[in-house]
Amino acid sequence: MPAELAEKTDRYEQLLAEALEAATVQPPADTPLGEAAGEFREMARSYLEDGRHFKTEDDPVNALAAFSYGHAWLDAGARIGLFDVPEEGHLFTV
Repeated sequence: MPAELAEKTDRYEQLLAEALEAATVQPPADTPLGEAAGEFREMARSYLEDGRHFKTEDDPVNALAAFSYGHAWLDAGARIGLFDVPEEGHLFTV
């Protein structure tokens, strides 16, 4: 695996893992928006797991794609108000 791809894959994995920890659900869990936030969070977590699986299978391209998709779920959720996220730093684009 080229070093640049390996570095980028590792960086995106770390970004997604940190973003999952930093994002807290805004709406109450027992509301439709709270349920949506839970689903967005679950998609992000699933993509993190998938990406880690692809890494162990020496498939960095699909790992990077999975980490990117997972982060996109969190970032989209943050933009529409499903998550409270840090506004400073590198984790989110809000």
